[in-house]
Amino acid sequence: MAESVYKVIELIGTSDTSWEKAAANAVEQAAKSLRDLRVAEVVKLDMQLDAQGKIEAYRAKLNVSFKFEGS
Repeated sequence: MAESVYKVIELIGTSDTSWEKAAANAVEQAAKSLRDLRVAEVVKLDMQLDAQGKIEAYRAKLNVSFKFEGS
């Protein structure tokens, strides 16, 4: 097996419907500019609330790794 190096970045995705969609939004957006995504780990889930305590958005914080192609 060839040796490889992977970089890990932190992303926060949002959705007005669910935590699953928030996580998927983060990965889908990252895939537009990063190649060779490997693993997405959900680190934290939270919600953004309005002044009345109603849910405005679901948020998912992820650590995402991708193959590093540095110099």
